[in-house]
Amino acid sequence: MKPETLNFYDKVYAVAKLIPYGRVTSYGAIAKYLGAARSARIVGYAMNGSHGKDVPAHRVVNRKGLLTGKHHFDGTNLMQQLLESEGIEVIENQIQNLKSVYWDPSEEL
Repeated sequence: MKPETLNFYDKVYAVAKLIPYGRVTSYGAIAKYLGAARSARIVGYAMNGSHGKDVPAHRVVNRKGLLTGKHHFDGTNLMQQLLESEGIEVIENQIQNLKSVYWDPSEEL
């Protein structure tokens, strides 16, 4: 990977670490906050590589609240289990009441 990509990943991880317990955000919201609005997919790649970095990647979902990154977690339903342990309701891989648990870094930081 290019050094600037790694630097972007570090910025993604820094924002993800700020997501409050019991809340979620989207790949796109993180990308937009970092000034790279069209880089949601790169944020997803960063989340996929975040294992072992103390990053709450389970709190990052797609814009519709779907657990699109769930196959990157160990175990069958680990992402869902982590979210549910924080009080977030998930049905059929989709967060329920997304608006009530959604955290937008550009509004909060």
